[in-house]
Amino acid sequence: MTRHHTLESLSGSTVLITGAAMGMGRLYAHLAARDHAAAIILWDLQADRLQEVADELRALGCRTVHTEVVDVSDLAAIETAAASVRAAVGTPDILINNAGIVRGAYFWEHDQRRDVAGTMATNALAPMHITREFLPEMIAGGRESRIVNIASAAGLLSNPRMSVYASSKWAVVGWSDSLRLELEQAGHRHIAVTTFCPSYITTGMFEGARGPLLTPLLDPETVTERVWAAMRQGAPLLMMPWSVKLSTALRGVLPVRAWDVLADRVFGVYRSMEHFTGRATAKPSTDTAPPATAASR
Repeated sequence: MTRHHTLESLSGSTVLITGAAMGMGRLYAHLAARDHAAAIILWDLQADRLQEVADELRALGCRTVHTEVVDVSDLAAIETAAASVRAAVGTPDILINNAGIVRGAYFWEHDQRRDVAGTMATNALAPMHITREFLPEMIAGGRESRIVNIASAAGLLSNPRMSVYASSKWAVVGWSDSLRLELEQAGHRHIAVTTFCPSYITTGMFEGARGPLLTPLLDPETVTERVWAAMRQGAPLLMMPWSVKLSTALRGVLPVRAWDVLADRVFGVYRSMEHFTGRATAKPSTDTAPPATAASR
């Protein structure tokens, strides 16, 4: 098992954060500024809020802040934004794939294009496309680098009313950890990949969801600090809270029906999304599709 050197400082490093206009993306941006990153790149759909975060970072002393209004569900938009980043500030050393959306409904209630295709494009394909844009240059550059992929406990455990979201996060978990192994196997040990699998976080994205037994709702500031520390250490996997590890272990050893009973009647996992409302969208819809959050954690 490869152990990576801990990054004591981000001085001289370039950091790219998706979903950076609010929530945890904004907090990651502040952590990058605190750690003296040389340049911070912010991607999001919300131009006004993106500018607010950029102004905050400059007030904290970060001289180079590059913003891009990007729809990460669109490969062409990613390619255009990546070219702009390379021209303006070069290749990122730290990549935080944070942007995500959630739909809380039974599978048959999802709209095919907006909900199914949109969730998979934003949550699963976007981290792959963005990483693929920059990874060859990260490999060739030889600099100590990091990739953080925000997955979910839903990428480890099935849950009613999360079928499409869970599938997108299962994809992230499988891809992210396979990428980690590929980089190690190919000898590119200067790049560490961290996969983060949290339960519900109180950013508003999962408004109305209830934490299962032994699984409190997580505080965003605490979470981002833990993720940042794991990123600097090059840790391969971070689960929060500890009950996610317990649930994953039990799911692995118990018969399916026994786990179903435990998850439903004891832990309450299968009922955690019954009262989900989610964060209000920027542009309210008049149709009856399931509620969704904005593409930022």
